[in-house]
Amino acid sequence: MAQVEATTERIIAADAETVFDTLADYSGAREKLLPEHFSEYEVREGGDGEGTLVHWKLQATSKRVRDCLLEVTEPTDGQLVEKDRNSSMVTTWTVTPAGEGKSKAVVSTVWNGAGGIGGFFERTFAPKGLGRIYDALLANLAAHVEK
Repeated sequence: MAQVEATTERIIAADAETVFDTLADYSGAREKLLPEHFSEYEVREGGDGEGTLVHWKLQATSKRVRDCLLEVTEPTDGQLVEKDRNSSMVTTWTVTPAGEGKSKAVVSTVWNGAGGIGGFFERTFAPKGLGRIYDALLANLAAHVEK
C-alpha cells in the first residue's frame, strides 16, 4: 500500500482569520461551501473547529463513494485537521496571510492507497479528481468571504 496525496491551494481576497473561521464553522458556513460531490452532511458533535465530529458522504467518482466520519483538531494556528474514523484519510486545511487583505488556503488529503493495478489507477487518477473537488470547494469559499 502506497500513500496517496492530493493537494490544492487558492489565494483568497480576505484576511486569513476570516477564511479560517469560515472553514472551521462546521455548523454554519462549511455545509454551504460543499460542492455536489458531498451529501448527507451532519454535525454530530461540536460544530466550531477543534472537537467537531462531522459526517458526510464524498462521491469521488460515479462508482466510488466514501462514508466519512471526521474528527476535527486544530494542531496549530491556522490549521484544521480532519481525521476520518472510517479510513486512513486525513485532510489538512492550512490558512496563512498572503499580503494585505489576502490569504492562502491549502488543502491536502492523504490516505493509504490500494495495492496492485487498482492502486496504480488510484495513485494516478484520484489526486486529480479530489483536486478538482477541492478546487470547487475553495472557489465557493472565496465567493463566500470575498463579498
